[in-house]
Amino acid sequence: MAPTAPRSAWPRVGAIVLLLTALLSLIMIAFAWPATRSSVHDIPIAVAGPPAATAQVAQQLQAKRPGAFDVTVVDGTAAAEKLILDRDVYGAIDVSSGRPQLIIATAASPAVAQALQQVAQALGGAEPAVPVRDLVPLPADDQRGAGLAAGALPLVLGGIAAAGILTTLVIGVARRIAGALAFSVTGALSLTAILQFWLGSIEGSYWLNAGAVALGIAATALTILGLESLLGAAGLGLGAASMMLLGNPLSGLSSAPEMLPSGWGTLGQYLPPGAAGSLLRSTAFFDGHAAAPHVWVLAGWVALGLVLAALAAVRTARRPAVVEPAAELVTV
Repeated sequence: MAPTAPRSAWPRVGAIVLLLTALLSLIMIAFAWPATRSSVHDIPIAVAGPPAATAQVAQQLQAKRPGAFDVTVVDGTAAAEKLILDRDVYGAIDVSSGRPQLIIATAASPAVAQALQQVAQALGGAEPAVPVRDLVPLPADDQRGAGLAAGALPLVLGGIAAAGILTTLVIGVARRIAGALAFSVTGALSLTAILQFWLGSIEGSYWLNAGAVALGIAATALTILGLESLLGAAGLGLGAASMMLLGNPLSGLSSAPEMLPSGWGTLGQYLPPGAAGSLLRSTAFFDGHAAAPHVWVLAGWVALGLVLAALAAVRTARRPAVVEPAAELVTV
């Protein structure tokens, strides 16, 4: 009678089921919680005009939407427009002419632009609709900004896939790093071409946009490669899970970092997906304004990945070599 194949114990099966349930719940929380809890809070906007009028508008905003806006008061339309173009604020309520008008930048965030229009109309009360001027609109081919918002996931997956495939198929830390850097360039050129020339979701300099995407892919891929070099498979899983379950849903690309639950939007901007998305928005629509902080964040992640890989290489070099015992000569 043939021997019975070994079977897993039932407690082990139960433990695995519970682990999978916890993992699925974590994925649901990571993706659904930021989306369902998005709201307008601490959105930077400007109010332009004479002191008496701007003070009245600021009071109305606080009364109607407490804590929703972080108001900067300026003395005229030009100053408000400069703040918008420099990405210091998302829009402005301009009362310089006596009657309110709203200045928005849909390219900065369609969700915030829509929220500002609703608030401005509420401020107008029973009067005719408040005029709206879009200072930085989205491209005509993608007026909802869907392509840029959806681009966050391929950017993350590209970095994760690069790290996973390179660690599986390429031997040698230096060669893996070289492969990740090369893929960051080629992948960015391809992804940016699709977004800009096919989908029409972004504008601006193709090369600057590709550079922003390349830096984002490199930050993700090299960080995961560095973790894998130092911690093995656990590092690979930790890096991939962090980028996918934290970085992607907290990137703020589909709404705005300020619309995510308090504190989480800020955290998302310090992770590669959020920093890369904000950097791409700056290069594509705002001539690179406010790009520097995001460049530094991504460069920091690239440097971290390289440092982790270097530490792993040093640790490997210090390990004593295993000496094979010399074969004994056997005489007949």
